[in-house]
Amino acid sequence: MPFSFKPLWKILIDRGMTRENLRTALKLSPTTMARMSKGNHVSMEVLGKICEYLEVPIEEIVTYMPEKNIDNK
Repeated sequence: MPFSFKPLWKILIDRGMTRENLRTALKLSPTTMARMSKGNHVSMEVLGKICEYLEVPIEEIVTYMPEKNIDNK
């Protein structure tokens, strides 16, 4: 999936937090964090927890990156 969590990582840096701080605070699994690091799908439930915890809307933590080579036949 072409998602980027770079906005989330930037928010964490700006707030002096690490990915591990976030994972621990929200009791997220290491697998979930790895999926996010790779830009893979995570559940809306997880995204909701992150948004609630950081008090930000979803568009501030994730961006959609369309694939460049889409065949429009």
